[in-house]
Amino acid sequence: AGLSADVAHHHLHRQVKFQAKETHHISTQEMTPATKNNANTVSRFRPADDFMSLQDLLRLCLANWKWFALSLAVCLCAAAAYLLTTPPVYTRSASILVKADAKGQSATDAAGVLGNIDIFQTNTNVNNELISMQSPAVMLDVVKRLDLDVDYTTDGNFYRRVLYGSDLPVKVSFLDLRDNETASMTMRPEDGGKWKLSGFTRNGEEADAPESVTVTAGIPARTPAGRVLVEPVDGRSAATGLPIYVSRSTIAGTTASYASRLTAALNSEEATVIDLSFQDVNIQRAEEVLNTLIAVYNENWVKDKNQIAVSTSMFINDRLGVIEQELGHVDENISSYKSANLLPDVQAASSLYMSQSSETNAQIMELNTQLSMARYIRNYMTASGNRGQLLPANTGLQGGNVEQQISEYNAMQLQRNNLVANSSESNPLVTDMDHSLSALHDAIISSIDNLIVSLNTQIASLERSEAQTTARIAANPGQAKHLLSVERQQKVKEQLYLFLLQKREENELSQAFTAYNTRLITPPTGSNVPTAPNSRNVLLMALAIGLLLPATVLFIRENSNTKVRGKKDVEALSMPFAGEIPLAGGRRRRLPWRGEEAAPVGIAVRAEGRDAVNEAFRVLRTNLEFMSQGAGTGNTVMVTSMTPGSGKTFVTANLAASLAVKGERVVAVDLDLRRASLSRYVGSPGRGLSGYLAGLELTAGDITVKAAGCPGFDIIPVGAIPPNPSELLLSGRLGQLLDELRGKYDHVLLDCPPDGVVADAAIIARQAASTLFVVRAGLTERNMLPEVDGLYAAGKYNGMALVLNATENTPKKYGYRYGYGDNSYYANKQEV
Repeated sequence: AGLSADVAHHHLHRQVKFQAKETHHISTQEMTPATKNNANTVSRFRPADDFMSLQDLLRLCLANWKWFALSLAVCLCAAAAYLLTTPPVYTRSASILVKADAKGQSATDAAGVLGNIDIFQTNTNVNNELISMQSPAVMLDVVKRLDLDVDYTTDGNFYRRVLYGSDLPVKVSFLDLRDNETASMTMRPEDGGKWKLSGFTRNGEEADAPESVTVTAGIPARTPAGRVLVEPVDGRSAATGLPIYVSRSTIAGTTASYASRLTAALNSEEATVIDLSFQDVNIQRAEEVLNTLIAVYNENWVKDKNQIAVSTSMFINDRLGVIEQELGHVDENISSYKSANLLPDVQAASSLYMSQSSETNAQIMELNTQLSMARYIRNYMTASGNRGQLLPANTGLQGGNVEQQISEYNAMQLQRNNLVANSSESNPLVTDMDHSLSALHDAIISSIDNLIVSLNTQIASLERSEAQTTARIAANPGQAKHLLSVERQQKVKEQLYLFLLQKREENELSQAFTAYNTRLITPPTGSNVPTAPNSRNVLLMALAIGLLLPATVLFIRENSNTKVRGKKDVEALSMPFAGEIPLAGGRRRRLPWRGEEAAPVGIAVRAEGRDAVNEAFRVLRTNLEFMSQGAGTGNTVMVTSMTPGSGKTFVTANLAASLAVKGERVVAVDLDLRRASLSRYVGSPGRGLSGYLAGLELTAGDITVKAAGCPGFDIIPVGAIPPNPSELLLSGRLGQLLDELRGKYDHVLLDCPPDGVVADAAIIARQAASTLFVVRAGLTERNMLPEVDGLYAAGKYNGMALVLNATENTPKKYGYRYGYGDNSYYANKQEV
């Protein structure tokens, strides 16, 4: 074999010396039948831990680095394709300041400008305004103003490019579609300002005919999608000739889509600044959406703020018309009365009493004014048509907290109207507010009634005092008294008329005051770098998936593998470990199906071999020599397994070749009379062991065949396949043959059938000094190892030792790595 080979296998010999000595000790014991009956037949085998550590997983991944490279390449290519075919999304942000003082009152309130005009005071809550900005009603108005329900795209390099604003040459209007209908079509420019429309769909269904329609810009045309108006945009043209894909979505769907891309949040808890951001594939459209959103919000805020003023203006105008008419009648009555009765100026005649009467009249006049306003307001509140309307505020009523109650009622009514506008009248909050408004309405009427009673009482008291004073004016004629009464009514109506005129001017001034409650701090701006898709994140995700996917597959595959995977799975067996044979070539090949003939194989062991297979058989040869020392039945070694296909024939032939290379005489007997696998190494001759055992006139020399290319190695083939192999093995001629071979050869190797299939192995076991039990990695189930260990514990075979075959020559968790040479020449030679 050469000095270098002996030195190499000497190191491996030291690693298994202890196991070989143990095997020798067991094999040299003389086992009597009594000893065998008392043997412990319970296996002490404990399976190895199936959990894969991180270090083992790392080795497994490194051994399959090609799969990782392929996975990374696929994932990165998919990520690159995604980045190329996904339109970039841009983000535009804006910041607005909601103007409010420390108490929450709007700094732009009309009361802050007009001083003591308090009927227009309102409070601003920044959280309410934040919710209002995100209202679907606001976004619906934005969609309608910007015609966002119609989308325009054209062909791009990798995806359709959105056309909007300065890039859009035309504007399309679907005249016959309702808000809940959809449509789409394709536009292509033609000469003369005309457009060719095709590919019509309406509500998701393709139109039958016509296939295309040519329309003139600015003139409505009938199409399968209804009447369509194509309006050119000044200064823009479709000179590129690319088709324009037009799609019209429902108003509700478009509103929901744009609302989902809007984000509004407070800049901080202490500030009243609201940050708005919007994402879109078109930068110009994103900026216009934010600007329009702010404008719509401000308009709605002003409209809401002026609701009280509009209601008050209507009330004042109605009352001015009535009072003006009444005041004209009073003036006409005074003039007619004085002309008819020729009344002089009686005030100079009774100055003393008139001064007292004047003071009383002033008080009565003031109380009458209060009484008249109270009656007007009560009539207005009890009118059926005014139910649910805002009440006139700042009427000048004193006492009874009527003014405060009216202000509370108007504020609550306004809040209720806003709530109904954003929900419905069946909302529990609306119902509760209706109950509160009704109760407050009744309370105001009750307060006004009490005020009227109080005013009437005061007026009555003052009139009694006036009557006493008038009675003392004995000289005044009755006409003067009548005249004074009429003039008193005139002055009351004049004061009421002037008061309402002043309030009307204040109301008109407040409506003309259009300052918004917000101030734009930062206009819609943003980076021109897309925010989505994020190239770095996508590539990192692809890199992570590319690494995790094969690692996960390998981890699951390895942990779900129920086969014997390597030496670690058999380390817990109580039987000695004779050696480990790596898989020739480092790859597995599908075993032949039952009944199929395996391809002829050669012998992997060579005198000059330095690869892992040769070194492994040198180690097995050394261990076998230790096991055979002092054996009771000579130098006979049987090789068997639990299942077919474990490679026992391969092990037998190559172990014999390894012994022959050393210069010893070796014979391998093919005792698998059913398959005759070993016989194929010498061409499966027709004359062999079956004829010898059957009693034919044959000698051992007649049936012995020289192994080609391996001096000192002979093989006794099966010959013809017998119909009764077990009966032939039970004949006495097998023992005679083996006794003859032991005297002629240094080693006799017996290739036996599997133990778990037929009873032949148990019959042959009587003739063997040692037994090599072959377990094939990747074929034998791990749950069969306790049975193998049970055979050893029961002493069924003499000198039983385990040979692990076909372990992969890769740095896996359970594999075997020798690191010697190249095995490609002997690839896939262990199927039998």
